[in-house]
Amino acid sequence: MKKTVVIDVVGLSSNLIGAHTPFLEKYAKAKKLHTIAPMLPAVTTAVQSTYLTGKTPAEHGIVGNGWYDHTDAEVKFWKQSNKLVLVDKIWDKAKKEDPNFTCSNMFWWYNMYSNADYSVTPRPNYLADGRKMPDCYSEPAELRDTLQNKLGQFPLFQFWGPGANIKSTKWIADAAVITDELYDPTLTLIYLPHLDYCLQKFGHDFSKISKELTEVDEVVKGLIEHYEKQSANIIILSEYGIVPVSQPIHLNRVFRQNNLLQIRVERGLELLDAGASKAFVVADHQVAHVYINDPSVKEQVKSILEKTAGIALILDQEGKKKYGIDHARAGDFVVVAEPKNWFTYYFWLDDALAPDYARCVDIHKKPGYDPVEMFMSSKPRAAYKLLCKKAGFRYVMDVIPLDATLIGGSHGSVDAPKEFHPVLITDPLLNDEDKKATDVYELIWKALHN
Repeated sequence: MKKTVVIDVVGLSSNLIGAHTPFLEKYAKAKKLHTIAPMLPAVTTAVQSTYLTGKTPAEHGIVGNGWYDHTDAEVKFWKQSNKLVLVDKIWDKAKKEDPNFTCSNMFWWYNMYSNADYSVTPRPNYLADGRKMPDCYSEPAELRDTLQNKLGQFPLFQFWGPGANIKSTKWIADAAVITDELYDPTLTLIYLPHLDYCLQKFGHDFSKISKELTEVDEVVKGLIEHYEKQSANIIILSEYGIVPVSQPIHLNRVFRQNNLLQIRVERGLELLDAGASKAFVVADHQVAHVYINDPSVKEQVKSILEKTAGIALILDQEGKKKYGIDHARAGDFVVVAEPKNWFTYYFWLDDALAPDYARCVDIHKKPGYDPVEMFMSSKPRAAYKLLCKKAGFRYVMDVIPLDATLIGGSHGSVDAPKEFHPVLITDPLLNDEDKKATDVYELIWKALHN
C-alpha cells in the first residue's frame, strides 16, 4: 500500500484560507480545494468516526461528543475507548488485505484500545490528592516516554481551557513526525486542534484570529514538507467549519421551568439528576439530545421545543432516520439550532447556586459541552490559584465565567453556508460537487492504493 497521511485541521473552512494562511493558499491551488457537506452532528467524535468507517452515526454509534448512558443513568462526555465505535475502522480493513500495513493515530478521538499500531492521545494523571497532571497515553506504552523525553511533557493545559494555544498543536505535529521516523507507518492520522479555540471564542473576527491562522499554517507547512520527502499521499481536511453565533439557548432551564428536571442540592449547590428527571437535554454545540425518562411528558416536551426560539430542526424517530442519527444512544428528540444560535448545558437559574464544576475546566462532570471553558473570569484570581498550587496548598481552579454570550462561533448543524463547510484538500477528484462525510473513507482507501 502507498504511504498516506491525513491531516485534520479542525475548524478550517474555505473562507479562512487566504492572506493569513499563505502556505495553505498556495498548496490548495497546487492541489485542489474541495468541500465536504456537513453531517449531523457536525462535531469531532462523530465526524472522525464517520471518516474512519464510512458509516453514519446510526451505524457506528457515535451520536455526539457525549450522550446519556441509560444503563448508568449518567451523561458521559469525551470517553476514549475505541470499542465505543461499533463498526470496523479503515485500518481493520487494510490489515486484512495487507499484513504489512501499519497505522499511526496521532490524537484522533476514540484512540485507546484500538488495533492501530501506534497511537497517542491526551490522558492526564489524576492524583490521590485531587490534582490533575498533564500527560498522554500511547500504544506502545514506551512511545509516550520517547515523545515526552524529546518534546517535553504533553501540554495538556494548552490543549483545552483558557490556556489553549498553538503549543499543543505543535507538540502533536512534532510527535507525528517522530513517530513516522521511528516506525514508518503506512497510514498516519494527525489531529491539529488549534483553530477550534480561537474560532469558538471569536468567530471569524480576523483582528483576533489572524495570528492563530498564521500559526497553524506554519505547522501544516512543516508537516507537508516532511511527508512530501517521504513521497506520501497527503490529504488535508477538516471535520466542520465554525459559523458565527451570538445567541445561546438554555434548553435545560426551559425544561426546569416546566417542571421536567430533577435538581438535587448538595452543599448548597445545585446538580442535575438526569436519571430522576422526567426529561432533560444533553447539549453539544448546535445540536442537543433530548432524553425522556417519563413517556407521559413526550408531547409536552415536543410542544416546549416547538415554542422555543432559535431551534431549526426537531427530529423525531423518522427525522433521525432521515439524517442518519437513529441510534439507541441518541435522544428521543434530536434538535438543531438555527444559524447564530447554540445550546448550553446550563440548568441553574441563579449563578450563586451553580455547581462547583461549572466554574472549572471539567469536561467529564458537566452534563453537556461547555465552550466557555476557554475563557477566564479573572486573571488575578487565576494568579492567586496558581500561587496556591506552587505553595502546595489544596486549591480549585474555579476561574471559568458563567457567561455564554462570550462565545462567538459554533458548529454541529448541517445548515451552514458553503464557505463554512469543512474542506478537503487533495489531488483533483472526478467532480467538484460537495463530498459527503461518508465519502472520505473511500478517498483515504483510494489514496492507500494509488
